[in-house]
Amino acid sequence: MYFCPIDNIMHLERINIRNFKNITSSLIEFSPRINCITGNNGEGKTNLLDAVWYLSMTKSFFQTNDRFTFTHGENTCTIAGNYVMEDNTVEQIGVSLEKGGEKKIRRGKKYYTKLSQHIGLIPVVMVSPSDSSLINDSGEERRRFLNAFISQMDKNYLSHIQAYNILIQNRNRLLKDQNCDQGLLEIVSMQMENHANYVHDKRKELSDSLLPVASRYYSILSGGKENINFKYISDLNDSSLMELFAEDAAREKVYGYTLSGIQKDDVLFEMDGYQIKKCASQGQQKSFLVALKLAQFTIMQQNYGYAPILLLDDVFDKLDMDRVQSLLEVVASEGFGQIFISDCNKVRLDALVESLDTQCNMYDVKAGAFERII
Repeated sequence: MYFCPIDNIMHLERINIRNFKNITSSLIEFSPRINCITGNNGEGKTNLLDAVWYLSMTKSFFQTNDRFTFTHGENTCTIAGNYVMEDNTVEQIGVSLEKGGEKKIRRGKKYYTKLSQHIGLIPVVMVSPSDSSLINDSGEERRRFLNAFISQMDKNYLSHIQAYNILIQNRNRLLKDQNCDQGLLEIVSMQMENHANYVHDKRKELSDSLLPVASRYYSILSGGKENINFKYISDLNDSSLMELFAEDAAREKVYGYTLSGIQKDDVLFEMDGYQIKKCASQGQQKSFLVALKLAQFTIMQQNYGYAPILLLDDVFDKLDMDRVQSLLEVVASEGFGQIFISDCNKVRLDALVESLDTQCNMYDVKAGAFERII
């Protein structure tokens, strides 16, 4: 088995959590390698992984409003983490929230003026049962995945997305006005084009680079039984945004909103030529999603030059033992860095610890309280 040399691993050394969901107060020291969290459903395993995600992405992985972040009855919430970076420097990241107040993110003693400035400092990848929404829900979920993925590697991308979203809101307001200033409408439309082109090109580039890597991982997990494919769908694949606006002009006056653009982008996931959501079993879908996230990990690792933190939440559910074993072999042989694994099956996690020839900590959680047992 091969792991990155410990001096080259960017990792979360410790985390201090207060009033985050059901975790009222916990200070936890982590292994730079493998950290296993076991406990019954609803005890706090996923909440811990979500707190780690929050420190990187400044929000919950699960797209919940921050008002649901607080422990019941509490008005403040804090998460603080000490990270050892790949060059052995230390970063101290803190998040503080107050009900009805402003969210604050600090790096060391300095607070960010914009939360988006923090995205990408601590790369992270999460595999979760909620990933099923990438297959079964609307294109908004797949766009959100692409946005979170690319934004960690490209700060300009996030700026373009934010600017485009503001402009399309302005454009929609103008379209709702039957007497709107056509000159102003054209100016807003032209301003949108540069942002749309940037986002489209980055999404297309990522989709193309993801496919071969995800296909390789899926082949390993499935034993080569099926082939997967992605199709990036965008209005901008064949036309410019201004051409689309010209074609849509009459209909937009009727509907009162923008009909074309990157806000409609989607990715079609296929297996052996059929849509995964329609033809794949639960095990095949889970294997596909794990392969997709491992491909994300690999691309981010290549981009950063070191391994992101990998969060595997209940990842073994719906996978047969052959696929579980294949996943463990991948994680143990691809130069992965710090990994968090949650599972309600302690026996299975014990077997995992024994099979991995590396440093590993195991924690048991009950009612949001964590106890190290290995």
